Amino acid sequence: METWQAVAIGIIPSIGVGAIFWFAMRSVIRADRNERAALAEEDARAAAEQAGTPDTRDDAPAGSSQEPRQA
Repeated sequence: METWQAVAIGIIPSIGVGAIFWFAMRSVIRADRNERAALAEEDARAAAEQAGTPDTRDDAPAGSSQEPRQA
């Protein structure tokens, strides 16, 4: 076996394990980020309900506002 083949056989498993680890950590970090965003949105909605102001972000069509615009 030539030297470069021996090196490749020795390095390929490490690269594969490293890639699997990278994808696993990437998915964990993305899941955490999405969970934190969902919790922050839920907290904002709960705070708006507690303050007595309705949260109309989902009810209003895009680009519309509750108050009339002044020119």
